[in-house]
Amino acid sequence: MVDVEKRKKNTFYHTIVFKVSAVAIMFFAIWGAVSPESLAENGSMISGFINHSFGWLYLVAVSCFVVFCLYLALSKYGNIKLGKEDEKPEFSFFSWLSMLFAAGFGAGIVFWGVAEPLTHFANPPIAGVEPQSAEAARVAMRYAFFNWGIHQWSVFVLVGLALAYFQFRKKSKLLVSETLESLSTKKKRKSIKHTVNILAVIATVTGVATSLGMGVLQINAGLSYVFSIPDYVWMPVIIVGAMFVLYMLSAITGLDKGIKILSTTNMVLVIGFMVVFLFQGPTVFILESFVLGIGDYIQHFVEMSFYLTPYTGEKWAHDWTIFYWAWVITWSPFVGSFIARISRGRTIREFVLGVLIIPPVIGFIWMSIFGGTGLFMDLFENKQIADAVSQDVATAIFVFLQHFPMYGVLSILMIALVMIFLITSVDSTVYVLGIMTSDGNENPSNMLKTIWGVLIAATTAVLIMSDGLKALEAIALITALPFTLVMILISISLFKSLRSEQTANVSAWADRQKQKKAQ
Repeated sequence: MVDVEKRKKNTFYHTIVFKVSAVAIMFFAIWGAVSPESLAENGSMISGFINHSFGWLYLVAVSCFVVFCLYLALSKYGNIKLGKEDEKPEFSFFSWLSMLFAAGFGAGIVFWGVAEPLTHFANPPIAGVEPQSAEAARVAMRYAFFNWGIHQWSVFVLVGLALAYFQFRKKSKLLVSETLESLSTKKKRKSIKHTVNILAVIATVTGVATSLGMGVLQINAGLSYVFSIPDYVWMPVIIVGAMFVLYMLSAITGLDKGIKILSTTNMVLVIGFMVVFLFQGPTVFILESFVLGIGDYIQHFVEMSFYLTPYTGEKWAHDWTIFYWAWVITWSPFVGSFIARISRGRTIREFVLGVLIIPPVIGFIWMSIFGGTGLFMDLFENKQIADAVSQDVATAIFVFLQHFPMYGVLSILMIALVMIFLITSVDSTVYVLGIMTSDGNENPSNMLKTIWGVLIAATTAVLIMSDGLKALEAIALITALPFTLVMILISISLFKSLRSEQTANVSAWADRQKQKKAQ
């Protein structure tokens, strides 16, 4: 009888979270399909207001997340294991790193690897720096490092660590709402859980749709630029459809097969590309720009963390850093859930330092090799890549590749890399959304995963057709704001639970000592 009642409750819970979030996303997709101009106009107005009014909140919140994560890793809490004391990690270190790297960066690192440094090079973020000068190149690399550095990954660490701790240590379900257990009363718990999980689902769908949209735009640009395939209006939608088939095939095969294999393949391709272009390009320049970039990143870390321009009215920080923080916050329920799922058996210190440090360093190397080589070409060889990037950022990597031997082969491999990044990210998202909307079931049904796969594809297609890249950026800013507040509550709840466990452990140890003395 108890089991029957429990199943009923779970069904009701599943219905609430699944139906509300799915209906909200379907409404958004239908709105965009029926009136893309209206969606673009209203989205731009709302995102502009949020960007202007709450940009400071994103900067302060994410900076606090960095400090909090480092504190947990370096404090007495770092020794706590995410699981039983004798448990070993489920995945090897390389497989673990491959999966979290693919999930966290996605195709974004490929999209912006050349485009971002060259864009900052042509339009420096700091007033008074001459565009396309040596100083502009140095500033460009510094800010590219910053935007893809530990601030971004601290967001993933916080959500992932909280989910892993409460699931593997406290035996809770893999749901964002479970991380707030200690902050709510029993009477309010159900409504709070529903609200938080619905917000997490909507943020996840819009976040991954943003990344999928960027990747699709890049694939479309590559096919048009490299292979002269006509850039029809419906071409991105066709690519979205093809990607849907591929990521659903991977998602249905499960975590241990499709997702793991694709993530490992992805990591091998990333390493292969970096090795080839490190030695094909200006090797010494790349290595020196990497070392200098690390130094500049450390030296200006605090300054960049809080960089705004209220006295001049310039919007660089709002267009770049604040958008990035909003983007990764929308990703955090998915990435956090995914890396929590694959991190059982690791200590808090290993989890935080592994996720917070290693992927950003790989990203810095990628930026130094591709962005650094692009800067070298413009500074010393007058290739004018920055001018081409300013016309269409989606073609940046292909404009860059055409200056190397075997341009066609490299372009095909780069498109394949983008596709695998997208497939790996979205199939992981579909899996996590299945968990979120089935009351924490770690083996969601294929039907449920298929429904979310369809909704992600529809949302992506609508955003692309509405206003392209601007629409993708706008939706990230809008959905990130409420989840930022949720993340602040998550950090409070996590610290409160860790402190309670530590206090309980100390008390238990003291009691054992008293018993030994009494004996």
